[in-house]
Amino acid sequence: MIFSSLYFLCIFLPLFLLIFYLSRGDLRKWVIVLFSAFFYAWGAPVFIFFLLASSIIDFFLAKQFEPGVNNRKTFLGLSIVLNVGLLAYFKYANFFVDNFSILSDAVGFGTFSIEEVILPIGISFFTFQKISYALDVYYGRNKPLDSFLDYLLYIMMFPQLIAGPIVRFNDVSEQIRNYRENKLNDKVEGVYRFIIGLGKKVLLANTFAEVAETINRIPIDNLPLADSWLGILAYTFQIYYDFAGYSDMAIGLGLMLGIRFPENFNFPYLSRSITEFWQRWHMTLGAWMRDYLYIPLGGNRVSKTRVYFNLLIVFLISGFWHGAAWNFVIWGLFHGFFLMIERAWLGKLLKKLPSIIQILYTFFVVVISWVFFSMEFSDAIAYLGKMFSFGKIPLYTKVSNKVVFTFALGILFAFLAPKQKQLNFFNSAIGRISLKPSLSLLTYPVFILILVLSFMVLMTSDFNPFIYYRF
Repeated sequence: MIFSSLYFLCIFLPLFLLIFYLSRGDLRKWVIVLFSAFFYAWGAPVFIFFLLASSIIDFFLAKQFEPGVNNRKTFLGLSIVLNVGLLAYFKYANFFVDNFSILSDAVGFGTFSIEEVILPIGISFFTFQKISYALDVYYGRNKPLDSFLDYLLYIMMFPQLIAGPIVRFNDVSEQIRNYRENKLNDKVEGVYRFIIGLGKKVLLANTFAEVAETINRIPIDNLPLADSWLGILAYTFQIYYDFAGYSDMAIGLGLMLGIRFPENFNFPYLSRSITEFWQRWHMTLGAWMRDYLYIPLGGNRVSKTRVYFNLLIVFLISGFWHGAAWNFVIWGLFHGFFLMIERAWLGKLLKKLPSIIQILYTFFVVVISWVFFSMEFSDAIAYLGKMFSFGKIPLYTKVSNKVVFTFALGILFAFLAPKQKQLNFFNSAIGRISLKPSLSLLTYPVFILILVLSFMVLMTSDFNPFIYYRF
């Protein structure tokens, strides 16, 4: 079940909100956890028991992390090994076996295989949250939660369960411990934020996805230059509005429930370097990698050579986190390479150039990286060859007025921000919204229009992909 499905919007969410707002006190926590369990079981009925069982073990292991407990480091090790081990098995077992099989066959030992391991939905996200809880408690940043119900609330809350944002325990620990009725303004902001995210997902991302898939059906050998650029630009905006829209919906749902999740996107395509891009794109993943991997490796407090090594390790793991395939590894190392050369010399050069050149450089590098992200390495090389080949130039794919309009809106909302440091044009506007009648009269029609148009699209089309659902 995804947030942009009619089943979620018309049945699950209204029923949940009705029961949630009729409940009081700790009963609200039970409502969230039970509905979250159903939400997860809808797409993975067997793995809900895996999620619950592993959560029970993690919760009681974390009780042994407090100062004064004997062998607390051993219990931390058990917790980390359990979570990383389960992630490695479910997400990477087939990848490693397939690659070892290829290597074995190459040296004459023949091939071998295992039965395909099914991937639990959202395991990359909730595993990182469990590790965050363990490390924050172990290092004394936060005390362990007293109630297992509170722990399930942190791990299983359905708005962020299957696709983030990756919520570090330190970000929400006090909100969970002192869970209380949220203000009406927060609820209204949550509704507005959810509608904006739905619009990004349904009205923008889905249209870009149609263009990208149409061009992907053309054999790469027959792909004209113009179509190759149209296809990868469509994917570039699709993955942004797809994931940013879903994050907006998650943050909006959290506000409706009384929990403020961390922001996940901050106009990433306005970045002036790849270094800045990773301060704006999937910010909760970047913050997690920084706090729990990069800094423990030594961060910037080591030699230049070691810093470069740390960056490569972080982005190797970041790429591998996205999926068990070589194209994700290459994508991660590609970004890591540019962070290295920006730190070495390119960053100083970029700062001397006009802002527009810096933005165009960053956007160009990111677009090229999405080629590696979206397809296998051999296909990516062939696709890049078409992007820079002047054999067939004219556009073969028919572009409708709807696609032209969507590209115009996509570019507008990705690049034209009132202030570059503000998180998002929509988000900044929502931040100024209050319950004053004068402002409501101005904002209600806009949000109602977005909601109505989104429902019209969903009711007339079965095409509703979500890229990050498989991560």
